Amino acid sequence: MTSSGKDPENQANAVPYGPHRLSVAPMMDWTDRHCRVFHRLMTRRAMLYTEMVTAPAIVHGPKARLLDYSDVEHPVALQLGGSDPAELAAAVRLSRPWGYDEVNLNCGCPSDRVQSGCFGAVLMERPALVADCVRAMQGETDVPVTVKCRIGVDDQDPETVLPAFVETLAGAGVRHVIIHARKAWLQGLSPKENREIPPLDHGLVIRTKARFPDLTICINGGITTLAQARLLLEAGLDGVMIGRAAYHDPASVLIGADALWGDGNAPDAFAVVAAMRPYIADHLAAGGRLHQITRHMLGLFTGKPGARGWRRVLSEGASRPGAGLDVLDRALAELAPALQGQD
Repeated sequence: MTSSGKDPENQANAVPYGPHRLSVAPMMDWTDRHCRVFHRLMTRRAMLYTEMVTAPAIVHGPKARLLDYSDVEHPVALQLGGSDPAELAAAVRLSRPWGYDEVNLNCGCPSDRVQSGCFGAVLMERPALVADCVRAMQGETDVPVTVKCRIGVDDQDPETVLPAFVETLAGAGVRHVIIHARKAWLQGLSPKENREIPPLDHGLVIRTKARFPDLTICINGGITTLAQARLLLEAGLDGVMIGRAAYHDPASVLIGADALWGDGNAPDAFAVVAAMRPYIADHLAAGGRLHQITRHMLGLFTGKPGARGWRRVLSEGASRPGAGLDVLDRALAELAPALQGQD
C-alpha cells in the first residue's frame, strides 16, 4: 500500500493546534509502517515519524520497501539521516511521490553506526554543514524540512551551543526544531545509555523557545505521560515528542492524546484491536507474518488484568509459521476472564 497524498478526513478535521502538539518519536526497529498504523488508530491528531532512513539507502536502495506506507498514517513525517547535501537533496526528491507531510533531518542519534557515516548527533559539531544540508533539502520539496537535535555533544556547553545551533538553522530557513533535552556522549556511552544517563535539561529547551518565539520548538526526552506533556505545553513549548513510553504503554500515552487538541473522542484498547484486524488480514493475505505487526501491540494492555497472558500468547504464537488471526483471538481470551469481573 503506497501513499501519494494526504488523508482527506484528517485534513477536513483540522484544529487550531498543529499536529506537532504531540508526536511519537522516530525509533529504529520500532516505528515501522505497521507500528504507525497501530498508533494512528489510537490518535487521529498526533504526528508520526518513520524510522530514520539514510539518504544513501533511498538513493541506491529499494525505494518502495523503504518509503511505502498506508494513507491512514497521515500526518506522517519521513526522517532522513545523512550529511551530504546533494545526497540528501536527491533522497528528498525521490521521496516526493510518496507525499510525506514533513521531512526531518536527524542530528540527534548517537549510535556508532551514524557517527561512522558523519551524521546523527555528530552534526551538532558541524552547524554550517547542517545549514547546507537543509537548504539543499528545501530546494526539493514544498513540505517543511525540520531538524531533530540534542542540546549538545561531549564537552560542548549546551547553554552556548544549542542557541547558536538553532540560530544557524533559522538562518537556513528551518522553522521547526525538535530538541532532545539531553547531551549525547559520542565516546564512552552506548545508544541506550545516551537515552538515560546524560541529565535532562527541559529548562534549557523552554528558554530556547523563549529566545526564538517565532520558531516551532518541540521537546523530546524523559517524557512518559500526557500530564507531563500538558505541563511542558503550558510552559510555552509548541509540542512534545514521546518515544519509548508511547511504544511500551501506547494506550496510556496515545488513547486520550487527542484531548490535547480539544478532541474528546477516544477509542478503548479493544476497539483498537478490532480496527487492526482487517489491516492484519490484508498483511497476511499478501504473504506477511503475524509477528511483524503484533510485536508492536504487546504493550497495549499494560497494567490491565490479563496483560501478561496477552503478551505471552502473542510472543509465543505470532512468530510460528502460518500464524493467523486465531492467535490474536487466543490472546484476547486471556484478557476476557479478568476484565469480566470489572463490569
